[in-house]
Amino acid sequence: MAYKTLTRAILATGLAICIAPAAFSADKPKLMTGANDTMLAQTCFGCHGMNGSSQGPATPTIAGLSTDYFVETLEGYASGEIPSTIMGRIAKGYSADEFKQLATIYADQPFIKAKQSFDAKLVKSGAKLHDKYCEKCHAEGGQSAEDDAGVMAGQWTPYIKWQLANFKAGDREAPKKMKKKLKTLLSKKGNAGIEELLNFYASQQK
Repeated sequence: MAYKTLTRAILATGLAICIAPAAFSADKPKLMTGANDTMLAQTCFGCHGMNGSSQGPATPTIAGLSTDYFVETLEGYASGEIPSTIMGRIAKGYSADEFKQLATIYADQPFIKAKQSFDAKLVKSGAKLHDKYCEKCHAEGGQSAEDDAGVMAGQWTPYIKWQLANFKAGDREAPKKMKKKLKTLLSKKGNAGIEELLNFYASQQK
């Protein structure tokens, strides 16, 4: 319960970032070109940053994601399968074709890794846990944007933590493979294992 409550508090912090300067920083990307692209995507800029490069900490970077994963996620928000505060309402305002267009727009943008703090003592053990439990889907140490898996390396870790809490609580349905791996990880390492993973992902900033 405490784990889930903490992540809800983190989410609330992320919502404030949509309207206030971020306390964290990420490299600033160049502005996307094309009037039509900008008009369609500009509603995302307020929370997810220019070109989808979030200034964090609980709002994810959406640049550089695979088109399949991007569309699947927006469909999940629109249907309510993925829990949200505001994304469900926003996603319902787009058509299926606009989902695909947005996915293409942001897939063409570079994924800029977040500059965030981490505990260097936990990085090595976190890397081992990633290799054992996550690498098969989140390849290249979590950097791959292939197929239907999100980018983990360099993503804002409060956001990842919130999503993992949703999966753990059953508020969001995990893919079959992930559900099994997450259950095994938690049974063997508990929340300490999650923290090790998060610090490994946060350490990847180049």
